[in-house]
Amino acid sequence: MKVEVKKVDALKRELKFEIPREKVTETMDAVYNEIGKHAKVKGFRPGKVPRHILITSHGQLAKDETIKKIIPQAYHDGVGQHQLNPIDMPEISDVNLKDGVLTFTATLDIHPDVEISKYKGINVERKKSEVTEEEVLKTLEFFKKGRTDQEITIDDNFAKGMGFPSLEEFKTALKRQLESDRDRNNRMDIENQIVEELLKNAKLIVPQSLVKRQLYHRINEALKRLKSQGLNDEELKKKAEELQTQLEPSVEREVKIYLVLEEIGKLEKITVTDQNESLPGKVMEFLLKEAKWTDTK
Repeated sequence: MKVEVKKVDALKRELKFEIPREKVTETMDAVYNEIGKHAKVKGFRPGKVPRHILITSHGQLAKDETIKKIIPQAYHDGVGQHQLNPIDMPEISDVNLKDGVLTFTATLDIHPDVEISKYKGINVERKKSEVTEEEVLKTLEFFKKGRTDQEITIDDNFAKGMGFPSLEEFKTALKRQLESDRDRNNRMDIENQIVEELLKNAKLIVPQSLVKRQLYHRINEALKRLKSQGLNDEELKKKAEELQTQLEPSVEREVKIYLVLEEIGKLEKITVTDQNESLPGKVMEFLLKEAKWTDTK
C-alpha cells in the first residue's frame, strides 16, 4: 500500500492511498465467496453459482463491498504508519477502482498541540450566597403582584394558599430556594472565571472540522424546533444562515474550551470510568479544588 501525505495547513492533512491489485483481488475473492453463499440465480443452487455468472449478476455489489471493506482498514493503517492523530472522522473522496487497483483520498484534521502555561491556583472570587430578609420580602412582593385580580395581604393565610403552614415557614423555604439559586449561579460564575483564565493562558489552533460538526448539530436542533412551529422551507433556510453567523463564534469558543480541558485531563491523568461522568466536568472539579478562592465583601 502506498500512502502520500500532504500538509494542507497547520492541522489539515490530505492522504492519497493506492491499494495494490493483490490486496484488492484477495478482498474481492472473499466478497464473491460471501455473495455466492446467498445469491439467488435462476438455474443454480445457492453456493453453486459460477464466478463468471456472479460477476455478471452481482459485479457492482461485489465492487462496492470490496471498497467498503478496504478503505477503513487502509485508512487506519495509513494513519498509524505516518503517526497521525486524527481529531475527527476523515472526508473520503476520489474513490476509484480501476484495473484492479484502488485509489482514494482521505482529508482529515489532526489533533492540535495545546499549550497551557497555568491552570493550577487560578484566582477566583466567590460572591455571597446569603439572602437577606429584605430580599425575601421583595420576592414576596413579586408573588403579591402576580395576583393583581384581588387584594392580597402577606400573612399566614397567604402562606397557606402557597402550601405552607405559616408565613414564617414560607419565608424560610423561600430563603433556602433563593440561596440555592444564588449558589448555583455563583458556581457558574466561578467556572466562567476559570475558563476565561484558561483561555488567556492557552495556545492552540482550533480544528475547523470540529467547529463545523458542532455547528451543524446545533443548527439542526434549532431548525427542528422551528419546523415544529410551522416555518416553511424558505424561512428555515434563511434562519439557518442567520444561525450560522450567530453561533459560529460561540461554538468555536466551546470547542477551544473542550480541547484545553481535555489537555489538562491528560496532564493530570484524569479519566472517566462512569458513563454518567464527563471528562470536562471532572477536569473542572479538579480546577475548582486547585483554585485560590476569595470571598467578595
